[in-house]
Amino acid sequence: MIEQHIEELRAELNACIEPAERREIEAELEIAQAELIVMLGEQDGSIDVEPPF
Repeated sequence: MIEQHIEELRAELNACIEPAERREIEAELEIAQAELIVMLGEQDGSIDVEPPF
């Protein structure tokens, strides 16, 4: 599901010409990509999401 959202954001970014909207889409895409990295890291055990304290 997150992968589909990322692809949709990339498509929107490619079609967008307005600078302000482009920045918003870029920010949302960056967040979605970070969420995917965390999700994959949790699945393979390379990221521990528990707080350090």
